[in-house]
Amino acid sequence: MTGLANRLLPLFPVLFVLLWSTGFVGARYAMPHAEPFTFLALRFALALLVLLPVALVLLRGKGPLPLRPLAHSAFAGCLIHGVYLGGVFYAVRHGLPAGIAALVAGLQPFLTALIAWVAIGERLTRRHALGLAIGLGGVALVVAPKLGTGAAFGAQTLLPALFGVVAIALGTVWQKRFVTGLDLRVGAAAQYAGAFVPSILMALASETMRIDWTLELVLSLLWLVLALSIGAVMLLLVLIRNGSVSSVASLFYLVPSVTACMAFVLFGEQLTPIQLVGIAVAAAGVWLATRAPRRHRAGEA
Repeated sequence: MTGLANRLLPLFPVLFVLLWSTGFVGARYAMPHAEPFTFLALRFALALLVLLPVALVLLRGKGPLPLRPLAHSAFAGCLIHGVYLGGVFYAVRHGLPAGIAALVAGLQPFLTALIAWVAIGERLTRRHALGLAIGLGGVALVVAPKLGTGAAFGAQTLLPALFGVVAIALGTVWQKRFVTGLDLRVGAAAQYAGAFVPSILMALASETMRIDWTLELVLSLLWLVLALSIGAVMLLLVLIRNGSVSSVASLFYLVPSVTACMAFVLFGEQLTPIQLVGIAVAAAGVWLATRAPRRHRAGEA
């Protein structure tokens, strides 16, 4: 990383959460005009179209292609983007209440920390575990008003969402463990190649693939490709490379809070007192989970 990037690194978590949270807003604008897997396949294809020429330039003259890191990166992208977003979008499309989907997604930091501990030996301190527990409680409070929707749901909708959350947890750890020495822009291109495959297969198998090309959809698509699929994901890859997987995953606890605030501003959705408490609790949990341990002063035992 450059000197400027190193100086800006402390700001990356905040910027990542802000950008990632806009994904739910963008999806709300776009979903009436395209089926979920069709929209995701289009989004990933456009992101790949932007990143692939950059990756080819960066790889030119560097000798043999780094096939192993590229394959690992593509597999991580298949899990993080294709399977995760596909599972959640499918579940919500087929009746899973948004509040339940948000709670299921809230399991991700716990799962990621557990997988990182088992698979790569990443240490999980009591302070970190407490932060994860508090953060999940905050997420539950933020989404609590959305739980009483009365919508019926069962294994058909709940299992795809759970499968998607397990996929992003595995993909995050896979990225940390196996994708090394690869330029982040090249790795991002490989990720979207991997993400495109399950999305287009599911679109071909289960959807009409009809798209209503409205201005709302085009603007949403452009934002989700440039700001989220490229901007936010590049930040995520930098954070994974430079920190512990479980600490990075804990940032996802802030997403429901930031999304609720955006929905309040953009759509006039109510922010209840219990949600405001939940926002504070989730922030406290993330602070505990990401705070660096205090170093002993010189001369202390």
